[in-house]
Amino acid sequence: MATQATTGGSSDFIKNLGRMYGTYTGAFVGFIILIALLELAGVPNKVLGYMFVGFTILVYAVIGVMTRTAQVSEYYVAGRVVPAFYNGMATGADWMSAASFVGMAGSLFLLGYDGLTWVLGWTGGYVLVSVLIGPYLRKFGAYTVPDFMSFRFGGNLARFIAVIVLVCCSFTYVTAQVFGTGLIASRFLGMDFTVAVYAGLAGILLCSMLGGMKAVTWTQIAQYIVLIIAYLTPIVILSTQKYGIPIPELTYGQAIADITAREQQMLQTGLATAAGLKPHIQPFINYSPLNFFAIMFCMMVGTASLPHILMRYFTTPTVREARQSVAWSLFFIFLLYFSAPAYAAFSKLEVYTNIIGRDLASIRPWMFTWGELGLIQICGKNAASVDAIVAACKAIAGHPGVVRLQDFVINTDVIVLSTPEIAGLPYVISGLVAAGGLAAALSTADGLLLAIANALSHDVYYKMLDPNAPTVRRLTVARVLLFFVAVAAAWTASTKPADILAMVGWAFSLAMAGNFPALVMGIWWKRATATGAICGMLAGFGLCLFYLVVTRYFPGFGVKYAGMSSLLNAQTGAPLIADMAKAMAAPNAMEAFPTLAHPLANKVGWFNLNNIACGLLGVPVGFLTIYVVSLMGKEPSAEMQAYVDEIRKPRGRTVLEEKT
Repeated sequence: MATQATTGGSSDFIKNLGRMYGTYTGAFVGFIILIALLELAGVPNKVLGYMFVGFTILVYAVIGVMTRTAQVSEYYVAGRVVPAFYNGMATGADWMSAASFVGMAGSLFLLGYDGLTWVLGWTGGYVLVSVLIGPYLRKFGAYTVPDFMSFRFGGNLARFIAVIVLVCCSFTYVTAQVFGTGLIASRFLGMDFTVAVYAGLAGILLCSMLGGMKAVTWTQIAQYIVLIIAYLTPIVILSTQKYGIPIPELTYGQAIADITAREQQMLQTGLATAAGLKPHIQPFINYSPLNFFAIMFCMMVGTASLPHILMRYFTTPTVREARQSVAWSLFFIFLLYFSAPAYAAFSKLEVYTNIIGRDLASIRPWMFTWGELGLIQICGKNAASVDAIVAACKAIAGHPGVVRLQDFVINTDVIVLSTPEIAGLPYVISGLVAAGGLAAALSTADGLLLAIANALSHDVYYKMLDPNAPTVRRLTVARVLLFFVAVAAAWTASTKPADILAMVGWAFSLAMAGNFPALVMGIWWKRATATGAICGMLAGFGLCLFYLVVTRYFPGFGVKYAGMSSLLNAQTGAPLIADMAKAMAAPNAMEAFPTLAHPLANKVGWFNLNNIACGLLGVPVGFLTIYVVSLMGKEPSAEMQAYVDEIRKPRGRTVLEEKT
């Protein structure tokens, strides 16, 4: 009877999802209007910032508390009741980290055409998820990716290697998200950075600790609504103001034409130099063709290999809905990604129009807040005040007293957050964008923390150490581990570690090298053996890790700098001020684009392959190793081959039946 009541309550909840989230969306729009009215009434911006951030985090926390659970299936896979449409929306939020929300447009701002490699790669990854992996993992019926590895490849060694890959890919990623929450909170709330980091941690834990995947799923849907409204609003306003059409994707071409015309005008008037101005639409300026397509490939395959993304497809009721939810994921991600090039174009046009050519004494105060954080520089000095800017520029012989392109340096992660201020839009829009960036960082942090904690509690503790642990103890261990992993991530973020941007950028290649060959061969080749898979995972992951370590820490091994790049920056949305300053002080630091700073130099090694794309080496080695070693050994049992056949059938029973 208790089970029937629970099922009935869950069914009623699912039926009312449209009404609940529709009401939430209307309430959020009403809240934005209220903030706008308060701004007109003269309420200080800092108070409005606290209201924006406080309201959104409070909503997320309330959802997290209301959806708390003591059931294992709900904690790990949301009870497998999430409809495809809403799972797609939750996946979109899970994927839209600070990297996508904050860093994507900034990278396109810098790279122009070359930045499309990120958009194409990340979007294409969901096609691979749909075709090769997602529905089949759902048919298998696992709680985690290591669960599948253990069952398919016969034991805890494959499970343990998969856990190592998962933790390596996820920990620095989640640390960067916590860093992003600290950056946004410190800027818009005026908090100390360390305090802001731990405040963001509290919001993350409230969303995920009590309810696990169940709470995270329903919270991420609310977060997606916030982040997509926040992302689209500024460019819809700018598109309407400039071209009279509230669809920026349609006016994007005109914005590009205006940028090109402004670039020529700046050259003619001495506001830019030919060496420093690189056309927005010219390909292969920042990346060679090899690295352009290698990055695209690695982002695509890496997306299809990230454990926190694959976990989302364990939550649907059926295999069919798992496949449908991939399509919905692609749609909801498309809404932002299709708009990112337009955001970059409108941002660049506003910078060229409202900053370049402006008299030094008339620079707007908003710039000083970012300048104090070291994220905007003019004439080589932090833009902390008018006096500092004027003094720095006067020290340059023959300086005309206006901001030139070669004088202006802005960190790419400031582009999205500062565009409303650059364009002179009301503060309510800036606060909205900050709330959207915070939602993006929190949603991804929730998913990553859950992936790590679930792997440690379910795969290591329950499956390897204490298989007889009761439900209460399993969930207690999961929550305790979630807490300690979150605190470790917050502590790491608060120290501003020098290498975190690099490691997060590497996460995609590490995930694809360690997971993709074993997942694909495990699903699509019945002859793949446990020994072959283990050797393939170690070979691909090991080669990728070796290449990364050598190119990053031992540059004497045939490695060279390739100028500055947004690769690492675009993956995290979390600029490290110390690294940025160090990079800018290096010789030829700004050779790629003089108006943007990046935390780390882009390095290439053998074959002139960028180290961010080292998965291009690891994946073929992984596939080849699995194939050769599997053929050298005894083929899997007939029972296991039958299981593999069953996984690929769209109908029928779930292979790994859950305990009731």
